[in-house]
Amino acid sequence: MESAEQLRALGPDAAYAKLLAAGTKPHFIGYYALVMGLQGRPWTDCQGAEKAALRKRFDAIKAESTKKGRSEIEAALNFLGVVPKA
Repeated sequence: MESAEQLRALGPDAAYAKLLAAGTKPHFIGYYALVMGLQGRPWTDCQGAEKAALRKRFDAIKAESTKKGRSEIEAALNFLGVVPKA
């Protein structure tokens, strides 16, 4: 992606899934900061039921990313012997 408009068009869930596929380690705060930022809100604005709902979405994205196996970078590092084999 090259612009904020492209990121907004993709949406936070698909964008975060792409980050995970690229090898980024999953982190809930990073995910909900992305969601809040795309809404023009400070990341600290996320609380209560909204935060719980975002946690469910995050967990689903994370689970889906692990179904696909290791990312390409992890596979390459594994091939080189840097990452322990799964």
